[in-house]
Order: sequence, then structure tokens, then C-alpha cells
Amino acid sequence: MATRPGLMSRALTGWGFALPFAVLFLVFTAGPVVASLVMSLTDLGSADLLDPLGVDIVGLDNYARLFADPKFVTAAVNTTIFVVVGVPLTMALSLLVALGLNSGLIKFRALFRVGYYLPVVTSIVAISVVWRFILQPDSGLLNTMLGLVGIDGPNWLQTQSTALPTLIVMGAWRNLGFGMVIFLAGLQAIPKELYEAATIDGARKWAQLRFITVPMLRPTVLFVAVITTIGYVQFFEEPFVMTRGGPLDSTLSLAYHTYNQFGFGNYGYASAMGYVLFVVVVLLSIAWFRLLRNNVD
Repeated sequence: MATRPGLMSRALTGWGFALPFAVLFLVFTAGPVVASLVMSLTDLGSADLLDPLGVDIVGLDNYARLFADPKFVTAAVNTTIFVVVGVPLTMALSLLVALGLNSGLIKFRALFRVGYYLPVVTSIVAISVVWRFILQPDSGLLNTMLGLVGIDGPNWLQTQSTALPTLIVMGAWRNLGFGMVIFLAGLQAIPKELYEAATIDGARKWAQLRFITVPMLRPTVLFVAVITTIGYVQFFEEPFVMTRGGPLDSTLSLAYHTYNQFGFGNYGYASAMGYVLFVVVVLLSIAWFRLLRNNVD
């Protein structure tokens, strides 16, 4: 049995190994989080950096201003559309591809898995170059193909009615590989005996999908739904690289609007916006857990 000096020595050794991480966490994570929370309660701007003592505490005024800001409301609506349409689309496509790879392809499954996953790890700059080439209004591949059947394609990224849907499709394509890999792992974890028993009982493929595959995949669905939702609520790279939030703010997202406010030097206001975004992420995650938790258990 260890003595008290021995236990103390082991505890100090453990804290010694944990100390570098704890210091880095406090300085680079916890510290900025607390500082940004304090900033959101002030009117801190770029002009106040030379005179920090001139900063005033405004309480919740920044949060109240948000909902009277037309740009914030527009960004919130765009983000809501991106999430409500993009998350189910991405999950459905991911599950469809995973089902195809799991049932039909055994020999080349790894090759297709890597191919579908490549957009996830590819630079957004490289992806944007390819998509801009495809979506060029005059010489792009998509409009050229549409022209062959007599359809005059629009300027996809510079037309209000098509810019956001185009980014949704691009986001679904880019993130499809992540969900596919997770769903494929979940499908391979389902015992084959269940399908064999269902086949013996006369269950067809659709019945097996509905009563075996989907219920057994609910923990996987929960994970993919939460991770995909968190990523889509914070969508920033697509409008930043492809459209700069245009045309006429039709692709402006909450994350991009927050980034712009920091760039304009409105640090207190931007911090409040960031915390609103954080609360939205938490609430949506809780909603997914409440929706699927009982079924998962």
C-alpha cells in the first residue's frame, strides 16, 4: 500500500506532466474565451486600443443591438437556410454513398472511400478554383453542358437567387466524405446475423433498411448530425472565398459577419455576435441529443 509521501510524489509527478498543457490551455484557450466574454459587455473598438481606460461597460447593449441590425438578421437567415437545407442534404448523400459502398463494393471500397474523403482535406482555395471554373457564366463547364440542351444557365455566384443554393451544394459535396466514412464504419459494425435472420423471415431490402439499418445507425446519425450542424452553423470559408458575402449579402453568414466586424474594429460588438453564435451551436446540439438520445439508449 502506498504511503502518503509516495502518493504526494505521484501526484506532483502527474501535475508536472500536466502543467505544460494546463498553462497553454489557460493562456491560449481559457484566457481568450474569458477576455472575449468581458469584451462583449463593453464598447471596445480599435480606437480604444491606445486608451484602454476609456472603454465603457455597456452590459447587454451589444446583444440588444444585434437584433436591430439588418445585416445580422440577414446573416442569421442565410445561416439558417444553409443549416436547414445543407445538413439533411449532406447526411442523406453521405448515407446513400455509404450504403452503396457497404453493399456493392468490397474490393475497391478503400479506393472509393479515399476518393470521396479527398474534398474534406483539400484546401478550400483549390476547391474554389475548380468550382469557379465549373460555374463560370460564359465558359464554365456547367453552363456549357446546359447550353447543349438549350438552357441558358445563370451567373451562379453573382445572382441572388442562385448564390446561396450553389454554396449549399458545394458545402454538401465538400463534406459528404466525412459523413460517408462515419456511416460506413457504423454500417460495418451492424451484426450480419440480423440481416440473415431478416432474410430468412422474408424481409426485403427496404424493410431491412427501415427496421434494422436505420435503428442500429442512430448513434452514428446522432454523431454525424451534431458534428455537421456545428460546422454548418459556423460556415465561413465558402462565402469568404467564393462570394465575399455577395451579391447584396445573399451569402453573408453569421461567422463571416462576425469576422467583418472584427476587421472593422468593433471588438465588443463582434464578441457579442460570437457568443450568440456559440449559444446557437449549444442549443442545436442539445436539440439533436434530445431528439435522438432516447432512441440511441
